Amino acid sequence: MLIDSHVNLHHHAFAEDREAVISRARAAGVRRMITICDKIENFGQVIAIANAHDDIYASVGAHPHYAKDHLDLTAEQLIELGRHPKVVGVGETGLDQHYKFSPFEDQVAVFRAHAAAAHALDKTLIIHTREADEAMAELLEEEAGKGPLRILMHCYTSGGELARRALKIGAYFSFSGIMTFRNATDVRDVAREVPLDRVIVETDCPYLAPVPHRGQRCEPMHVTEVQRAFCALRGLSEEEGAALLADNFFRLFPTITRPRA
Repeated sequence: MLIDSHVNLHHHAFAEDREAVISRARAAGVRRMITICDKIENFGQVIAIANAHDDIYASVGAHPHYAKDHLDLTAEQLIELGRHPKVVGVGETGLDQHYKFSPFEDQVAVFRAHAAAAHALDKTLIIHTREADEAMAELLEEEAGKGPLRILMHCYTSGGELARRALKIGAYFSFSGIMTFRNATDVRDVAREVPLDRVIVETDCPYLAPVPHRGQRCEPMHVTEVQRAFCALRGLSEEEGAALLADNFFRLFPTITRPRA
């Protein structure tokens, strides 16, 4: 079984052939996908894609790049949208100090609304974090201290110390095609150390196509190469890796139905 835990199927890169992209993923063995909301204004399109396909689920949220445009977003609004049965996660949300498209304080404020919604809904909080390790660790520890919270560190590229602190509060980690990039030594180092019961994989398509597709549009079917790379990194057979990663995914997203064999 293959699962792509983070796709952006509403992206304009898929506007002309979205259904063909989905069909190619299924033909490659991808049995479940989560399509991610980047802006609240796009939620209608995101949830429509999920509603149209039994094997696709969705999140609700606003990427930290767009935090400045979501300062009026409340936990109550996220909760209302997040009650939809195909919504399985809140986010992606978090901190990004690389591009700094939104002021840091705006990112924090919008993150707090997402975290409150994840607590209230008992749905997984999907985290984007880049070059903000200490602040991200502190925010996650604070939120985890308020009660049970499932956390996914999506497309993880941050450091070992944040990983260790996130692991202590029960976080899971998702690795993408970046693992296959020649210079991504630090990402592979963390991927080697994360406990095997805390890992899932993703493409983050249309971004980050893995080798040998780097430079092309990424598609959900390319999770094949991501999963293969992770299995090789950890010394797992493809069968062992598929079973392990699927078990982790369905534990992290418990409302998603497991396909029949």
